[in-house]
Amino acid sequence: MADLKIGVVGLAGKWSTETLADAVAAMTGQRLIIDMGQVSADLAGGRLLFRDQDLCQLDALIVKKINATYSPSTLDCLELLRVAEQAGVRVFSPAQSMLRLIDRLSCTVTLRNAGIPMPDTCVTADINAAMSALQAFGSAVFKPLYSTKARGMCVIEAAQDPDQAEQAILAFREHNPVMYIQKKIDLPGQDIGMVFLGGRYLGSYARVSAGDAWNTTINSGGRYAACQPEAAVIELADRAQSLFQMDFTTVDVAETGDGPIVFEVSAFGGFRGASEGIGINAAQLYVEHVLAELAA
Repeated sequence: MADLKIGVVGLAGKWSTETLADAVAAMTGQRLIIDMGQVSADLAGGRLLFRDQDLCQLDALIVKKINATYSPSTLDCLELLRVAEQAGVRVFSPAQSMLRLIDRLSCTVTLRNAGIPMPDTCVTADINAAMSALQAFGSAVFKPLYSTKARGMCVIEAAQDPDQAEQAILAFREHNPVMYIQKKIDLPGQDIGMVFLGGRYLGSYARVSAGDAWNTTINSGGRYAACQPEAAVIELADRAQSLFQMDFTTVDVAETGDGPIVFEVSAFGGFRGASEGIGINAAQLYVEHVLAELAA
């Protein structure tokens, strides 16, 4: 496999990107980290240029991260990868699959249309509709359509003064014209990240919340722990991830008194949770998967 040219799309210096690039280098002898902020498309010439490298000459691209934070521009960067795909470069996961997951609304609609249980959700740009949803939910998490690790999210309670609740909603809408409003679920102190590679279930890790934090993300002080969900939970996560044809992904699941629910399917998946919670080297397994696909 030493003659294969595989680039890693990610952020230099970030643990997951560097770990993935190291795994590629160990198996191919070549190491290339590609920052999409420095990529340009020559559409007339059918080239995708990173510095002096035409990415259309590579055998494969493995995408770990597009931007430090999600935004509509992340979709534009992913669209550029379709230029490489058109030239015959294998992109892992396929650009079209990732595009459907970056936008929280696109992911949610796909999951709900397939009958995947999720928290009750309202999506609207209308303040009155948002207030009605809040009253119906009692407590709601307002989420940006583009975000990771709970960035930009806030909890608004229906029990607070109606004027204060409306002001909180208006403040959220100032930065999020289309509001994604989800009923706040009382979690048992953790949720679950369920890891899939090529559609095959690898294992699960728990994200355990810290103190009184309303979410379990590592950014809010949460930690990873081992987790062994029941077969029915694994089957639900498998159904959810199968809708998107991802090469590597993590399905975020919570177990509630009414049964398991899915929050989202990740566009990129988490290596650190797999390492610290499951004890597996997801980067190495991913590269082995890529090499097997290229050899098929």
